Amino acid sequence: MDRFVRWVRLGARPARGGRRLLIVQIDGLPRSVLERGLREGRMPFLARLVERRGFGLLPMTVGLPTSTPAFQLSAMYGVRPDIPGFHYHDKGHRRDVYFPRAGDASFVEAAQTGGRPGILLGGSAYGCVFTGGAQNNLYNFATITRPTGAGLARALAAVVILSWVTLKCVALSAFELTRAAARLVADPVNDPARRFKMLMIKLGLSVWVRELFTLAVSRDLYLGVPAIYVNYLDYDVMAHAYGPRHRRARRALRRIDRSIHQLWRVIRRVPEHGYDLYVLSDHGQTSTVPYPTLTGGRPIERLLFDEFFDGGRARSALEGARGHQLMQELRALRAQRRHGLVQRFLNYLERDFVSRLTEPRETHERDGVRVISAGPNAFVYFLDEPAALAIERIDERHPGLAEDISRSRGIGFVLARSAQGPVCSWRGKRYALHELGDGPFAGRADLAIVTDGIRDLMAMPSAGDLVIYGHGAPEGDVSFIPERGAHAGPSAEELQTFVLHPPNVRLPEPLVHPVQLYDHFIRYHA
Repeated sequence: MDRFVRWVRLGARPARGGRRLLIVQIDGLPRSVLERGLREGRMPFLARLVERRGFGLLPMTVGLPTSTPAFQLSAMYGVRPDIPGFHYHDKGHRRDVYFPRAGDASFVEAAQTGGRPGILLGGSAYGCVFTGGAQNNLYNFATITRPTGAGLARALAAVVILSWVTLKCVALSAFELTRAAARLVADPVNDPARRFKMLMIKLGLSVWVRELFTLAVSRDLYLGVPAIYVNYLDYDVMAHAYGPRHRRARRALRRIDRSIHQLWRVIRRVPEHGYDLYVLSDHGQTSTVPYPTLTGGRPIERLLFDEFFDGGRARSALEGARGHQLMQELRALRAQRRHGLVQRFLNYLERDFVSRLTEPRETHERDGVRVISAGPNAFVYFLDEPAALAIERIDERHPGLAEDISRSRGIGFVLARSAQGPVCSWRGKRYALHELGDGPFAGRADLAIVTDGIRDLMAMPSAGDLVIYGHGAPEGDVSFIPERGAHAGPSAEELQTFVLHPPNVRLPEPLVHPVQLYDHFIRYHA
């Protein structure tokens, strides 16, 4: 089939001395899980590239936040982004940014790249957040409702190959459905609804989308497209659902390895196109405890108001023993420890019905304070001031607020800005940036990298006036949304990733931020 496509349509050679670029991103894969997969034989092709083909495996740290949007904007455009999380509030434009939502990624890309050329000029991007200047875009957040150029047309134009991939996907889907039916017969009680949901996600992303991406990239390679970026999502989705070291997440690596091997075969069949293959990861993941399991189902974006903002005002008005007792009663009602049927019904209406009509998911706003949870991180914004608020101003409004939050259940640490630089509240005590080795990050060999990441994060105008992390909580690493694997924080598993590169290529060393990749990749267009 490959030979037939090559015979039908073959692109031109690159200019003398020129090379072309193929970047394969394995979304969310920590370096430690990659190394384990290589040892265990889950990724035999990548192991062969390293052991027999002389490919280099270079460590990389990706900075804070450890998220796909921040990584890709840095690597594609060479800028240090103002992207503190996957979901945040932009005070300057008075709007929330939530990347899967149509229009948000394209807004960020236009606002923050400053007209710089992207590394994918005239090329293709598949499964990414941003376009990187690509002409052909398919399943990218920035163009999710309007694939651009010939991205979709190229994927669907070769009728013969598309028919073959369709038959292959049908066969793979039937195989996965058979396995799921066998698991259901063996264990019919263990949450069948959730298993059905994950099965549909697996069929959609790990079979159909992955095969479509591989088809589209293969055709681009035959055509000689100058730069291609494809993001395989299988591992990241399974790691969020089950944890980064769960067997179902690691099993996804074998399927991705087979797809990369297929792309390599195409590269070898068109050596005159001069493609260099890079395989990298944008961030890692850490195992997490879902925050709602610690709070009786209350999300952090509402608990903060119940315990600190609304509760704090009531506490100042109700002094003495009687006031303290009344506050305890109010907290008990909010925590749903009362068993009245009417009370439970009203709580349900407020939490699961009314709030969904008045505000987006994982956000809450009251009296000029907005809280957004974005995974293992949450942001508190005081909206009455357009600029980021320093901790000194926050203390004037709510004395000791950051320290009180840092003592709460499921909270790791709280970051804020000060006149002297970022500060961190941990277990009720405030630390300056140079004191973190005596606080929440004691014993970290990569303390300098963590410190630089926190400094970069708190320099972002859109980072919350308070940035709350669940990392290092007494209960373990905590995510504020229901997931077993999460990323955005400073754990070694999230920060430490990798770049697999051709033997004749030299990358900047050490790689401590994805912005360093831009100068290397943009040279392919020189």
